[in-house]
Amino acid sequence: MKISSGCFEVDLFSSEVDGVDHPYASQFKDMLESVAAQYGCHLISFEVRKGTATFSFDSDELNSEILDLLEK
Repeated sequence: MKISSGCFEVDLFSSEVDGVDHPYASQFKDMLESVAAQYGCHLISFEVRKGTATFSFDSDELNSEILDLLEK
């Protein structure tokens, strides 16, 4: 996990998952959007390159909770 410029960068998939249109990436994006809705915020960026997902939200509360989860 890496955080740069307010974005989370997570090696999540195999390198064959190389774009937001891949079914795994699409499912992950749907999940992130669902979580954002629960927090009353928005997913403001999302991309996947060679298995690495990069995303960000417009909520400090949600970002903090994600950091806590990823550091465990």
